[in-house]
Amino acid sequence: MNYIILDLEWNQSSTGEEEVSKILPFEIIEIGAIKLNSSRKMIDEFSELVKPQVYHEMHRITSKLIHLQMNQLQQGSFFPEVMKQFQDWCGDDYIFCTWGPLDLVELQRNIRYYGLEPLADGPFRYLDVQKLFSIAYEDRKSRRTLEYAIDFLNIEKDIPFHRAFSDAYYTAKVLARLEERVLSNYSYDVFHLPKDKESEVHVIFDDYAKYISRGFTDKTEAIADKTVMGTKCYLCHKGLRKKIRWFTPNGKHYYSVSYCDKHGFMKSKVRIRKSEDDMIYVVKTDKFITEEEVSDIRNRQEKSKQQRKEKRALKKNSNKD
Repeated sequence: MNYIILDLEWNQSSTGEEEVSKILPFEIIEIGAIKLNSSRKMIDEFSELVKPQVYHEMHRITSKLIHLQMNQLQQGSFFPEVMKQFQDWCGDDYIFCTWGPLDLVELQRNIRYYGLEPLADGPFRYLDVQKLFSIAYEDRKSRRTLEYAIDFLNIEKDIPFHRAFSDAYYTAKVLARLEERVLSNYSYDVFHLPKDKESEVHVIFDDYAKYISRGFTDKTEAIADKTVMGTKCYLCHKGLRKKIRWFTPNGKHYYSVSYCDKHGFMKSKVRIRKSEDDMIYVVKTDKFITEEEVSDIRNRQEKSKQQRKEKRALKKNSNKD
C-alpha cells in the first residue's frame, strides 16, 4: 500500500455575497501530493494548478498567503480534468494522508459541485498527520502547525511553505519520521455517512473504541437509538450497568460511566454532529478509566445539575417579573 500525502490550496469569494458560496465556500486552485511506498520512501510527486470556474478574483488573504495570482491560474486545467489526472496518479492501493482533516472535506465539496464520482460511498480511513504528530510527541490533544513540527523534528526547510506541493512535501517528511506504531491511529472521513445500520463504523484502537452512526433526522431520534446510547464493553461485549447515567453539560456532548467486572470503569462519550446534507449523526467513544477519573466525571455531573437548577430558577423569577 502507498501513502498519498495530499495538500490543497483554495480560493473563496471576495465579497461573500455569491449564492454559490453556500454550496462551494472554497474553490480548489492547486493540488499537490507526494507518494510514499509502503516503507515510507518518496517515489513520486504531483503538482497541478486548477483554472478557476467559480471565483474569478483572488481573495486578498489567499493571495497574501500563497503568492498566487489569477493570471498564473489561467495556465492550469479545469478541476474535473485535474481530478482525473490526480486519481490516475494515485493508483488503486493507497491511503490518504493530510495535515488536519480540512483538505479532504474541501476536496469532496469540489467533487460534489462538479458532479464527479465520490471518493467513497461512506466513511473511509485516512491518516491525519497533524494528530499523529501530537500522539507521537505531545499530549494527543494539541494541534500544531506544520512548520512547528518541521522545526521540532529538525527537518531542513529547503523549499518555501504555503503552496500545495511544498506543504505536502513537508507533511510527507513528518510522516516518514513517525514510528510505525503511531500509524495505527487512523482517522475516518465522514463527508458521506454510513448508509444504514449494517455499514456503521465500529473500530477498536489501542486504548479506546469508536463508533460512527448512520444519519438521523434529528437529535431526538439519534439519542433514542439503542446502539448510540447503549453501554457495552468493547472487549468482552457484555452489556454494562451505568454507575453514572448519561448527562450533558451543553446539549451536544453526552457522558456516562459504566462498570465491567472484568475490565473496570468505562467512560462513554457521545458527540452530536451535523453532516454535509444536514443529517444528525453520532460519534461515540468508549474508554476504560481510573477511579480518580470517575470521580472527576461525577463532579462534572453534579456541576451540570447545579447549573440547570440555577437556570430554571432564573427563568422562573424572570417569568414572575
